[in-house]
Amino acid sequence: MNFDNSLSVLACQIHVPCTKNAQIKNRHLENTSRLVADQLDEQHSDLVLLPELSSIDYSRDSFERLSELSEVMEGESFQVWREVAKKHRTTVLYSFPRVESGRYYISIAAVGPNGELIGFYDKMHLAQFGESMEKEYFSRGKRMFTLSVKGFVLAPIICYDIRIPEMSRALALAHNVDVILHAGAYYRDESFYSWHHFAITRAIENQVYFLSLNRAGDNYGHSIFCGPWVDETAPPMLFSEKQEDFHRLIIDRGAISRARERYSFLKDRFSHYPANENS
Repeated sequence: MNFDNSLSVLACQIHVPCTKNAQIKNRHLENTSRLVADQLDEQHSDLVLLPELSSIDYSRDSFERLSELSEVMEGESFQVWREVAKKHRTTVLYSFPRVESGRYYISIAAVGPNGELIGFYDKMHLAQFGESMEKEYFSRGKRMFTLSVKGFVLAPIICYDIRIPEMSRALALAHNVDVILHAGAYYRDESFYSWHHFAITRAIENQVYFLSLNRAGDNYGHSIFCGPWVDETAPPMLFSEKQEDFHRLIIDRGAISRARERYSFLKDRFSHYPANENS
């Protein structure tokens, strides 16, 4: 395993057009892959992250067309992103509507520098509030997924997963994750305001890097990147409020160690917490 003290991540807050058919989806995949490849031509990154359902519009109209827009694991999205990963010797995490045995999943797949599938994650917690209607179309995932790049342990989660603190805590403690890669499609509904607060909290309470990546657009945008400690001297980094935005982020192993040495949140936990004083 290749261990290093830093990891570079290209975070892509991209625009996703209305995808009424597979032709539009495939054209969007080609255009987006060129944008990402241009960024990698300028400067290499160890890992690339794209937002939730980066291949299709997040809308009821698109979800009604899942029979046409969904993909098997090694479908159109995989073919496009494996070429980018191979050419630029990087790892790409992309999101798409996956179909298996007649069921649809909101998935993230990881393809490595050799063009091979590393693994995938199906969204475990489905949102059904505000502008979200996922339970009407998608099935829940059943397992978490981690991967290692340059000795850093990373885990993708998707949008509503951030609201379930047990998930991030399990990734940090049971799976020794250094970085949580949170791919979202955060629409500017009633849940938008609280989103950044959740991202900051998940980073600090688990003492991990937390990248929360949204898509671009008038009703989306404003992705956030948090270190393992956040305060006025080490604020989170914010992306453009609405426009497409590409940022190269550095994950520093020393920052994780320093945060955990100075603030002993994780060490000071009880092994369990009684339900009441008589338990």
